[in-house]
Amino acid sequence: MSVEKFGPVRVGLLGIGTVGSGTFEVLSRNAAEITRRAGRRIEITRVADLDTARASALVAGRARVDADARALVADPEIDIVVELIGGYGIARELVMSAIENGKHVVTANKALLAVHGNEIFAAASRKGVMVAFEAAVAGGIPIIKALREGLTANRIDWIAGIINGTTNFILSEMRDKGLSFDTVLAQAQQLGYAEADPTFDIEGVDAGHKITILSAIAFGIPVQFGKAHIEGITGLQSADITYAEQLGYRIKLLGVTRRRVVDGRAIGVELRVHPTLIPERRLIANVEGAMNAVWVKGDAVGHTMYYGKGAGAEPTASAVIADLVDVARMLTADPGNRVPHLAFQAESLSDLPVLPIGEIETAYYLRLRVADEPGVLADITRILADAAISIDAVLQREPAEGENQTDIILLTHRTIENRVDAAIARIQALSTVLSGVTRIRLEELN
Repeated sequence: MSVEKFGPVRVGLLGIGTVGSGTFEVLSRNAAEITRRAGRRIEITRVADLDTARASALVAGRARVDADARALVADPEIDIVVELIGGYGIARELVMSAIENGKHVVTANKALLAVHGNEIFAAASRKGVMVAFEAAVAGGIPIIKALREGLTANRIDWIAGIINGTTNFILSEMRDKGLSFDTVLAQAQQLGYAEADPTFDIEGVDAGHKITILSAIAFGIPVQFGKAHIEGITGLQSADITYAEQLGYRIKLLGVTRRRVVDGRAIGVELRVHPTLIPERRLIANVEGAMNAVWVKGDAVGHTMYYGKGAGAEPTASAVIADLVDVARMLTADPGNRVPHLAFQAESLSDLPVLPIGEIETAYYLRLRVADEPGVLADITRILADAAISIDAVLQREPAEGENQTDIILLTHRTIENRVDAAIARIQALSTVLSGVTRIRLEELN
Protein backbone atom coordinates (compact mmCIF):
# COMPACT_ATOMS: atom_id res chain seq x y z
CA MET A 1 0.00 0.00 0.00
CA SER A 2 1.35 3.42 -0.89
CA VAL A 3 1.82 5.74 2.05
CA GLU A 4 -0.10 8.31 -0.01
CA LYS A 5 -3.28 6.21 -0.12
CA PHE A 6 -4.36 8.15 2.97
CA GLY A 7 -3.72 11.83 3.40
CA PRO A 8 -1.29 13.12 6.03
CA VAL A 9 -2.19 13.11 9.70
CA ARG A 10 -2.39 16.73 10.78
CA VAL A 11 -1.10 17.53 14.25
CA GLY A 12 -1.64 20.60 16.40
CA LEU A 13 1.07 21.27 18.98
CA LEU A 14 0.20 23.00 22.27
CA GLY A 15 3.46 24.40 23.61
CA ILE A 16 6.80 24.42 21.84
CA GLY A 17 9.17 24.56 24.78
CA THR A 18 11.91 22.00 25.41
CA VAL A 19 9.89 18.89 24.55
CA GLY A 20 7.78 20.62 21.91
CA SER A 21 10.80 21.86 20.00
CA GLY A 22 12.40 18.42 20.29
CA THR A 23 9.24 16.85 18.90
CA PHE A 24 9.14 19.25 15.97
CA GLU A 25 12.83 18.65 15.23
CA VAL A 26 12.78 14.84 15.45
CA LEU A 27 9.54 14.58 13.46
CA SER A 28 11.07 16.74 10.71
CA ARG A 29 14.49 15.04 10.73
CA ASN A 30 13.13 11.49 10.64
CA ALA A 31 10.05 12.19 8.51
CA ALA A 32 10.78 9.52 5.88
CA GLU A 33 11.43 6.79 8.44
CA ILE A 34 8.37 7.72 10.48
CA THR A 35 6.17 7.74 7.37
CA ARG A 36 7.34 4.23 6.46
CA ARG A 37 6.38 3.04 9.93
CA ALA A 38 3.07 4.87 10.26
CA GLY A 39 1.90 4.21 6.69
CA ARG A 40 1.16 7.89 6.18
CA ARG A 41 2.80 11.25 6.75
CA ILE A 42 2.52 12.88 10.17
CA GLU A 43 2.81 16.66 9.97
CA ILE A 44 2.65 19.36 12.64
CA THR A 45 0.58 21.96 10.81
CA ARG A 46 -0.32 24.31 13.67
CA VAL A 47 1.46 25.44 16.85
CA ALA A 48 0.01 27.42 19.75
CA ASP A 49 2.45 29.11 22.11
CA LEU A 50 2.34 32.37 24.04
CA ASP A 51 5.85 33.23 22.82
CA THR A 52 4.89 33.46 19.16
CA ALA A 53 8.20 35.05 18.12
CA ARG A 54 10.23 32.16 19.52
CA ALA A 55 7.77 29.59 18.14
CA SER A 56 7.88 31.17 14.67
CA ALA A 57 11.68 31.08 14.69
CA LEU A 58 11.65 27.39 15.62
CA VAL A 59 9.15 26.25 12.98
CA ALA A 60 10.63 28.52 10.27
CA GLY A 61 7.45 28.73 8.22
CA ARG A 62 6.71 25.00 8.31
CA ALA A 63 3.56 25.39 10.43
CA ARG A 64 1.01 28.04 11.34
CA VAL A 65 1.88 29.74 14.65
CA ASP A 66 -0.32 31.79 16.96
CA ALA A 67 -1.14 32.12 20.66
CA ASP A 68 -4.73 30.85 20.44
CA ALA A 69 -4.69 27.38 22.00
CA ARG A 70 -8.50 27.21 22.20
CA ALA A 71 -8.79 27.82 18.47
CA LEU A 72 -6.25 25.08 17.80
CA VAL A 73 -8.17 22.40 19.71
CA ALA A 74 -11.34 23.40 17.82
CA ASP A 75 -9.66 23.54 14.39
CA PRO A 76 -11.45 21.07 12.06
CA GLU A 77 -8.22 20.64 10.10
CA ILE A 78 -6.42 19.09 13.11
CA ASP A 79 -6.59 15.32 13.68
CA ILE A 80 -4.35 14.97 16.78
CA VAL A 81 -3.62 17.48 19.52
CA VAL A 82 -0.26 17.16 21.29
CA GLU A 83 -0.43 18.76 24.76
CA LEU A 84 2.98 19.80 26.11
CA ILE A 85 1.94 22.71 28.33
CA GLY A 86 2.00 20.82 31.64
CA GLY A 87 0.19 21.39 34.92
CA TYR A 88 -3.40 20.81 35.98
CA GLY A 89 -5.15 24.03 34.92
CA ILE A 90 -5.38 25.22 31.32
CA ALA A 91 -3.96 21.89 30.12
CA ARG A 92 -7.00 20.04 31.48
CA GLU A 93 -9.40 22.50 29.85
CA LEU A 94 -7.66 22.19 26.49
CA VAL A 95 -7.43 18.39 26.58
CA MET A 96 -11.11 18.03 27.48
CA SER A 97 -12.04 20.51 24.74
CA ALA A 98 -9.93 18.64 22.19
CA ILE A 99 -11.66 15.39 23.12
CA GLU A 100 -15.09 17.02 22.92
CA ASN A 101 -14.16 18.22 19.43
CA GLY A 102 -13.32 14.66 18.39
CA LYS A 103 -9.54 15.07 18.43
CA HIS A 104 -7.14 12.36 19.50
CA VAL A 105 -4.73 13.54 22.19
CA VAL A 106 -1.06 12.84 22.86
CA THR A 107 0.30 14.21 26.12
CA ALA A 108 3.45 14.14 28.23
CA ASN A 109 1.57 15.56 31.22
CA LYS A 110 1.94 13.08 34.07
CA ALA A 111 0.44 15.47 36.64
CA LEU A 112 -2.71 15.94 34.57
CA LEU A 113 -3.25 12.21 34.09
CA ALA A 114 -2.44 11.24 37.69
CA VAL A 115 -5.02 13.71 39.01
CA HIS A 116 -7.65 13.88 36.23
CA GLY A 117 -6.92 10.75 34.21
CA ASN A 118 -10.16 8.93 35.07
CA GLU A 119 -12.24 11.85 33.82
CA ILE A 120 -10.11 12.28 30.70
CA PHE A 121 -10.13 8.59 29.75
CA ALA A 122 -13.90 8.34 30.29
CA ALA A 123 -14.51 11.35 28.05
CA ALA A 124 -12.23 9.91 25.37
CA SER A 125 -14.06 6.58 25.47
CA ARG A 126 -17.41 8.32 25.05
CA LYS A 127 -16.14 10.24 22.01
CA GLY A 128 -14.31 7.25 20.51
CA VAL A 129 -10.91 8.99 20.52
CA MET A 130 -7.51 7.96 21.84
CA VAL A 131 -5.42 9.53 24.59
CA ALA A 132 -1.79 8.41 24.34
CA PHE A 133 0.74 9.22 27.06
CA GLU A 134 3.97 7.25 26.69
CA ALA A 135 6.01 10.40 27.32
CA ALA A 136 4.31 11.00 30.69
CA VAL A 137 6.46 8.42 32.49
CA ALA A 138 10.24 7.97 32.23
CA GLY A 139 10.80 10.13 29.16
CA GLY A 140 12.11 8.06 26.27
CA ILE A 141 11.77 4.67 28.03
CA PRO A 142 8.78 2.81 26.51
CA ILE A 143 7.46 1.58 29.86
CA ILE A 144 3.79 2.36 29.16
CA LYS A 145 3.83 0.26 26.00
CA ALA A 146 5.69 -2.53 27.79
CA LEU A 147 3.08 -2.70 30.54
CA ARG A 148 0.01 -2.22 28.33
CA GLU A 149 1.07 -4.52 25.51
CA GLY A 150 4.33 -6.42 25.94
CA LEU A 151 3.44 -7.83 29.37
CA THR A 152 -0.27 -8.39 28.72
CA ALA A 153 0.02 -12.12 29.48
CA ASN A 154 1.36 -11.47 32.97
CA ARG A 155 -0.12 -10.88 36.36
CA ILE A 156 2.08 -8.02 37.51
CA ASP A 157 3.33 -8.56 41.07
CA TRP A 158 5.20 -5.30 41.63
CA ILE A 159 6.94 -2.33 40.03
CA ALA A 160 9.85 -0.39 41.50
CA GLY A 161 11.13 2.63 39.62
CA ILE A 162 13.75 5.35 39.70
CA ILE A 163 11.50 7.73 37.81
CA ASN A 164 12.85 11.16 38.70
CA GLY A 165 16.26 12.04 37.29
CA THR A 166 16.78 15.11 39.46
CA THR A 167 16.63 13.19 42.73
CA ASN A 168 18.70 10.33 41.36
CA PHE A 169 21.42 12.80 40.34
CA ILE A 170 21.37 14.35 43.81
CA LEU A 171 21.60 11.00 45.60
CA SER A 172 24.37 9.79 43.28
CA GLU A 173 26.44 12.92 43.97
CA MET A 174 25.84 12.71 47.73
CA ARG A 175 27.06 9.11 47.75
CA ASP A 176 30.03 9.59 45.40
CA LYS A 177 31.34 12.85 46.86
CA GLY A 178 30.04 12.88 50.42
CA LEU A 179 28.35 16.24 49.84
CA SER A 180 25.29 17.57 51.66
CA PHE A 181 21.85 17.65 50.09
CA ASP A 182 21.79 21.45 49.87
CA THR A 183 25.18 21.59 48.13
CA VAL A 184 24.23 19.02 45.50
CA LEU A 185 20.81 20.59 44.91
CA ALA A 186 22.52 23.88 44.07
CA GLN A 187 24.80 22.03 41.63
CA ALA A 188 21.80 20.30 40.03
CA GLN A 189 20.14 23.68 39.49
CA GLN A 190 23.30 25.10 37.91
CA LEU A 191 23.51 22.10 35.56
CA GLY A 192 19.85 22.34 34.58
CA TYR A 193 18.84 19.03 36.20
CA ALA A 194 16.69 20.82 38.79
CA GLU A 195 14.21 23.65 38.34
CA ALA A 196 14.55 26.98 40.12
CA ASP A 197 11.67 25.69 42.27
CA PRO A 198 12.54 21.99 42.63
CA THR A 199 9.72 21.13 45.05
CA PHE A 200 7.85 18.64 42.82
CA ASP A 201 11.09 16.71 42.24
CA ILE A 202 12.76 16.69 45.65
CA GLU A 203 9.53 16.16 47.60
CA GLY A 204 8.62 13.12 45.48
CA VAL A 205 5.49 14.58 43.85
CA ASP A 206 6.73 14.07 40.27
CA ALA A 207 7.60 10.44 40.99
CA GLY A 208 4.22 10.08 42.71
CA HIS A 209 2.39 11.17 39.56
CA LYS A 210 4.33 8.64 37.51
CA ILE A 211 3.99 5.62 39.82
CA THR A 212 0.25 6.35 40.10
CA ILE A 213 -0.08 5.95 36.32
CA LEU A 214 2.07 2.80 36.27
CA SER A 215 0.08 1.28 39.13
CA ALA A 216 -3.22 1.83 37.35
CA ILE A 217 -1.91 0.14 34.20
CA ALA A 218 -0.26 -2.73 36.08
CA PHE A 219 -3.24 -3.66 38.24
CA GLY A 220 -6.23 -2.42 36.26
CA ILE A 221 -7.35 0.11 38.87
CA PRO A 222 -8.37 3.77 38.42
CA VAL A 223 -5.66 6.41 38.81
CA GLN A 224 -5.66 7.46 42.47
CA PHE A 225 -2.89 9.96 43.10
CA GLY A 226 -4.62 11.26 46.21
CA LYS A 227 -4.09 7.88 47.91
CA ALA A 228 -0.35 7.61 47.15
CA HIS A 229 2.07 7.96 50.07
CA ILE A 230 4.79 10.41 49.08
CA GLU A 231 8.06 11.31 50.79
CA GLY A 232 10.95 13.20 49.25
CA ILE A 233 14.68 13.27 49.88
CA THR A 234 15.04 16.59 51.70
CA GLY A 235 15.41 14.90 55.10
CA LEU A 236 18.14 12.48 54.01
CA GLN A 237 21.48 12.81 55.80
CA SER A 238 24.87 12.00 54.28
CA ALA A 239 25.47 9.77 57.32
CA ASP A 240 22.59 7.49 56.28
CA ILE A 241 23.97 7.16 52.76
CA THR A 242 27.36 6.21 54.25
CA TYR A 243 25.90 3.70 56.73
CA ALA A 244 23.77 2.13 53.99
CA GLU A 245 26.89 1.70 51.86
CA GLN A 246 28.72 -0.01 54.75
CA LEU A 247 25.83 -2.45 55.07
CA GLY A 248 25.83 -3.25 51.34
CA TYR A 249 22.94 -1.00 50.27
CA ARG A 250 22.36 2.15 48.27
CA ILE A 251 19.62 4.69 48.82
CA LYS A 252 17.37 5.64 45.89
CA LEU A 253 14.11 7.54 45.67
CA LEU A 254 11.82 4.74 44.52
CA GLY A 255 8.28 4.68 43.28
CA VAL A 256 6.88 1.35 44.44
CA THR A 257 3.56 -0.29 43.69
CA ARG A 258 2.80 -3.86 44.74
CA ARG A 259 -0.17 -6.19 44.71
CA ARG A 260 -0.52 -7.37 48.33
CA VAL A 261 -1.58 -11.00 48.53
CA VAL A 262 -2.58 -12.71 51.78
CA ASP A 263 -3.49 -16.42 51.82
CA GLY A 264 -3.62 -16.43 48.04
CA ARG A 265 -6.02 -13.49 47.81
CA ALA A 266 -5.20 -9.95 46.72
CA ILE A 267 -6.21 -7.55 49.50
CA GLY A 268 -4.99 -4.28 48.05
CA VAL A 269 -2.32 -2.32 46.25
CA GLU A 270 0.64 -0.52 47.79
CA LEU A 271 1.31 2.85 46.15
CA ARG A 272 4.23 4.82 47.57
CA VAL A 273 7.25 7.02 46.87
CA HIS A 274 10.09 7.38 49.37
CA PRO A 275 13.85 6.98 49.85
CA THR A 276 14.62 3.28 49.85
CA LEU A 277 17.59 1.09 50.68
CA ILE A 278 18.30 -1.38 47.85
CA PRO A 279 21.02 -4.08 47.88
CA GLU A 280 23.97 -2.71 45.91
CA ARG A 281 24.13 -5.91 43.82
CA ARG A 282 20.74 -5.16 42.24
CA LEU A 283 20.91 -3.62 38.76
CA ILE A 284 18.59 -0.80 39.72
CA ALA A 285 20.83 0.19 42.63
CA ASN A 286 23.55 0.99 40.10
CA VAL A 287 21.50 3.43 38.04
CA GLU A 288 23.41 6.69 38.48
CA GLY A 289 23.14 10.35 37.58
CA ALA A 290 19.97 11.63 35.96
CA MET A 291 19.05 8.27 34.39
CA ASN A 292 15.76 6.45 35.01
CA ALA A 293 15.00 2.76 35.40
CA VAL A 294 11.83 0.77 36.00
CA TRP A 295 11.89 -2.79 37.31
CA VAL A 296 8.79 -4.91 36.75
CA LYS A 297 8.05 -8.35 38.21
CA GLY A 298 5.52 -10.43 36.29
CA ASP A 299 4.43 -13.94 37.19
CA ALA A 300 5.25 -15.41 33.76
CA VAL A 301 8.21 -13.33 32.54
CA GLY A 302 9.89 -12.83 35.92
CA HIS A 303 11.99 -9.68 36.31
CA THR A 304 12.37 -7.16 33.49
CA MET A 305 14.09 -3.78 33.70
CA TYR A 306 13.75 -0.73 31.46
CA TYR A 307 16.56 1.83 31.53
CA GLY A 308 17.27 5.11 29.80
CA LYS A 309 16.91 8.87 29.81
CA GLY A 310 13.87 9.99 31.71
CA ALA A 311 13.83 13.58 30.47
CA GLY A 312 15.25 15.89 27.84
CA ALA A 313 14.05 17.29 24.55
CA GLU A 314 14.71 14.42 22.15
CA PRO A 315 14.32 11.42 24.51
CA THR A 316 10.86 12.65 25.50
CA ALA A 317 10.10 13.62 21.89
CA SER A 318 10.88 10.01 20.96
CA ALA A 319 7.98 8.88 23.14
CA VAL A 320 5.64 11.62 21.90
CA ILE A 321 6.27 10.65 18.28
CA ALA A 322 5.87 6.95 19.04
CA ASP A 323 2.40 7.83 20.33
CA LEU A 324 1.68 9.83 17.19
CA VAL A 325 2.61 6.82 15.07
CA ASP A 326 0.39 4.53 17.17
CA VAL A 327 -2.55 6.90 16.82
CA ALA A 328 -1.95 7.28 13.08
CA ARG A 329 -1.98 3.50 12.64
CA MET A 330 -5.24 3.15 14.58
CA LEU A 331 -7.20 6.09 13.16
CA THR A 332 -9.46 3.85 11.10
CA ALA A 333 -9.76 1.07 13.70
CA ASP A 334 -12.98 0.45 15.54
CA PRO A 335 -12.63 2.10 19.00
CA GLY A 336 -13.55 -1.19 20.67
CA ASN A 337 -10.49 -2.86 19.15
CA ARG A 338 -7.91 -0.33 20.36
CA VAL A 339 -5.59 -0.89 23.30
CA PRO A 340 -7.46 0.36 26.41
CA HIS A 341 -6.02 3.47 28.04
CA LEU A 342 -5.22 1.63 31.28
CA ALA A 343 -4.52 -1.75 29.61
CA PHE A 344 -7.72 -3.33 30.99
CA GLN A 345 -11.14 -2.86 29.45
CA ALA A 346 -12.80 0.17 31.07
CA GLU A 347 -15.74 -1.85 32.36
CA SER A 348 -13.35 -4.37 33.91
CA LEU A 349 -11.30 -2.05 36.12
CA SER A 350 -10.83 -3.42 39.62
CA ASP A 351 -11.96 -1.86 42.90
CA LEU A 352 -8.90 -3.29 44.67
CA PRO A 353 -8.15 -0.62 47.31
CA VAL A 354 -4.94 1.37 47.67
CA LEU A 355 -3.62 0.44 51.11
CA PRO A 356 -2.84 3.12 53.71
CA ILE A 357 0.89 3.47 54.42
CA GLY A 358 0.43 1.91 57.85
CA GLU A 359 -0.64 -1.37 56.23
CA ILE A 360 2.28 -1.75 53.80
CA GLU A 361 4.83 -4.49 54.37
CA THR A 362 8.55 -3.96 53.88
CA ALA A 363 11.86 -4.06 55.77
CA TYR A 364 13.36 -1.06 57.56
CA TYR A 365 16.61 0.75 58.29
CA LEU A 366 16.57 2.44 61.70
CA ARG A 367 19.26 4.84 62.93
CA LEU A 368 19.30 5.88 66.57
CA ARG A 369 21.52 8.32 68.43
CA VAL A 370 21.95 6.79 71.89
CA ALA A 371 23.88 7.22 75.13
CA ASP A 372 26.93 5.00 75.30
CA GLU A 373 25.73 2.97 78.28
CA PRO A 374 25.34 -0.75 79.03
CA GLY A 375 21.95 -2.25 78.21
CA VAL A 376 20.86 0.33 75.63
CA LEU A 377 20.83 -2.09 72.71
CA ALA A 378 19.09 -4.73 74.83
CA ASP A 379 16.27 -2.29 75.67
CA ILE A 380 15.79 -1.44 72.01
CA THR A 381 15.80 -5.02 70.79
CA ARG A 382 13.31 -5.96 73.51
CA ILE A 383 10.87 -3.33 72.26
CA LEU A 384 11.24 -4.60 68.69
CA ALA A 385 10.68 -8.19 69.83
CA ASP A 386 7.54 -7.15 71.73
CA ALA A 387 6.25 -5.69 68.43
CA ALA A 388 7.07 -8.96 66.60
CA ILE A 389 9.76 -7.20 64.55
CA SER A 390 12.72 -9.41 63.67
CA ILE A 391 16.21 -7.89 63.38
CA ASP A 392 18.31 -8.74 60.34
CA ALA A 393 21.51 -6.80 61.08
CA VAL A 394 23.00 -4.43 63.67
CA LEU A 395 25.76 -1.87 63.21
CA GLN A 396 26.99 -0.10 66.35
CA ARG A 397 29.56 2.63 65.98
CA GLU A 398 32.32 3.24 68.48
CA PRO A 399 31.82 6.68 70.07
CA ALA A 400 34.21 9.39 68.99
CA GLU A 401 37.00 10.10 71.42
CA GLY A 402 35.71 12.10 74.35
CA GLU A 403 32.04 11.52 73.51
CA ASN A 404 29.52 9.50 75.50
CA GLN A 405 27.03 8.90 72.69
CA THR A 406 27.00 6.94 69.46
CA ASP A 407 24.86 5.68 66.55
CA ILE A 408 23.14 2.31 66.40
CA ILE A 409 21.86 1.16 63.00
CA LEU A 410 19.35 -1.69 62.77
CA LEU A 411 18.00 -3.49 59.72
CA THR A 412 14.74 -5.35 60.23
CA HIS A 413 13.09 -8.18 58.33
CA ARG A 414 9.84 -7.46 56.52
CA THR A 415 7.04 -6.33 58.77
CA ILE A 416 3.90 -4.17 58.80
CA GLU A 417 4.53 -0.43 59.05
CA ASN A 418 2.06 0.09 61.90
CA ARG A 419 4.20 -2.18 64.06
CA VAL A 420 7.29 -0.14 63.28
CA ASP A 421 5.47 3.10 64.11
CA ALA A 422 4.44 1.74 67.51
CA ALA A 423 7.94 0.42 68.24
CA ILE A 424 9.58 3.73 67.25
CA ALA A 425 7.26 5.62 69.61
CA ARG A 426 8.35 3.37 72.51
CA ILE A 427 12.04 3.55 71.55
CA GLN A 428 12.00 7.35 71.37
CA ALA A 429 10.53 7.44 74.90
CA LEU A 430 13.69 5.79 76.31
CA SER A 431 15.88 8.22 78.21
CA THR A 432 18.97 6.73 76.55
CA VAL A 433 17.72 7.56 73.03
CA LEU A 434 18.94 11.10 72.43
CA SER A 435 17.20 12.09 69.18
CA GLY A 436 14.41 11.04 66.87
CA VAL A 437 14.72 7.68 65.16
CA THR A 438 15.60 7.91 61.46
CA ARG A 439 13.50 5.37 59.55
CA ILE A 440 14.10 4.47 55.86
CA ARG A 441 12.24 1.66 54.14
CA LEU A 442 14.25 -1.19 52.63
CA GLU A 443 13.35 -3.32 49.59
CA GLU A 444 15.30 -6.43 48.68
CA LEU A 445 13.51 -6.61 45.27
CA ASN A 446 14.03 -10.36 44.94
